[in-house]
Amino acid sequence: QVQLVESGGGRVQAGGSLRLSCAASGRTFSSYAMGWFRQAPGKEREFVAAITWSGGTTSYADSVKDRFTISRDNAKNTVYLQMNNLKPEDTAAYYCASDTSTIKLRNGGEGAYWGQGTQVTVSS
Repeated sequence: QVQLVESGGGRVQAGGSLRLSCAASGRTFSSYAMGWFRQAPGKEREFVAAITWSGGTTSYADSVKDRFTISRDNAKNTVYLQMNNLKPEDTAAYYCASDTSTIKLRNGGEGAYWGQGTQVTVSS
């Protein structure tokens, strides 16, 4: 089992920034890929970003590329999502996930472990 706890969400004006954190416990964090997803009201959950176990490779959804940055600190068992130039359409509940590969995360993370989510609201 693995436990994932997100934090850092909140309300911000368009153009602002937030940094989300996801603290992991329960298994060897550094052995697994990590990702962020989001789900807006009435919409399906969508992939946002993923990072390999080493942190050497990252991938992003086109909608957040060049604005969001995923990173990880294996010594702290934590993955981050730095979100800059936020837009109202970024408003959603954000979830972190852990899986065995970034490919599985990009494909939806059906077998992943999930956190409870943190709300991000961007006002215009």
